[in-house]
Amino acid sequence: MKNRPRRVVANLETAWINMKDKKTILITGASSGIGFDAAKTLAQQGHRVYAAARRIELMEPLKAFGVQVLRMDVTEEASMKQGVEAIIQAEGCIDVLVNNAGYGFFGAIENVQIEEARKQLEVNVFGLARLTQLVLPYMRQQGRGRIINTSSIAGKMVFYLGGWYNVTKYAVEAFSDALRMEMKPYGIDVVMIEPGAIKTDWGVIAAKHLRESSAGTAYEETGTRWANSMDWFYRSNLLSSPEVITKAISRAVNSRRPKARYCRGRFSLSGSLAHALMPARWWDAMMRGLGRVRVS
Repeated sequence: MKNRPRRVVANLETAWINMKDKKTILITGASSGIGFDAAKTLAQQGHRVYAAARRIELMEPLKAFGVQVLRMDVTEEASMKQGVEAIIQAEGCIDVLVNNAGYGFFGAIENVQIEEARKQLEVNVFGLARLTQLVLPYMRQQGRGRIINTSSIAGKMVFYLGGWYNVTKYAVEAFSDALRMEMKPYGIDVVMIEPGAIKTDWGVIAAKHLRESSAGTAYEETGTRWANSMDWFYRSNLLSSPEVITKAISRAVNSRRPKARYCRGRFSLSGSLAHALMPARWWDAMMRGLGRVRVS
């Protein structure tokens, strides 16, 4: 019975959305985790949702909820143009773009190949930016729209051996702040979602990359310990569920006046506050200390 008020609120929210104009939404990175859950939930609310990712077969279950699936690679210009044009032809507009595609490649700055660093920037920053450029003319023409960018607490605080990933998320923060000011006169909102520790495959994949980049280098021992800690942490019960971020995305989509930032999930607020308030030496020592923790 204790969950009944939440269900009632959710049902009332869905009913209110259905009474209003439904939005046409494009969400990237929808083949798993946060993107998959958000696409399903937004479709259940009555919105017209287009889910995009490279591996279209992983999005097949979303069709049962009325979601349209698109193959889209945010590193391919033609792929993004075709996706946007297909939605415009079918719906006549794109009301909301949720830039959710991204990944983390951890490793010491010295070890990570520049080609890999460029690839991570291409997916996490330039792909996001280019897709936004393709959508904005339609939003300006219709005099409304909403860009929702999935950032991270990694855009506010720096992880040990996660430097290149932090670079991409700090860039998303700056890009979004700049875009928000530019789009204000055109009735287009720009929102950032800043997840904390969320229970998805992201951390396991990042740990795998950390082992790969550290193997046979001066950072191998520390990198292996950090990777083991990440594996344990992302398989533990210390993380928030993807639904927490889905709720934030839903509010960013449906609110009349959305916030500029939604900081949600375990350690999201406490971590960013600690990074802002702690002396740099203390933060650095704490991060290095975590790298020395042995996980059985």
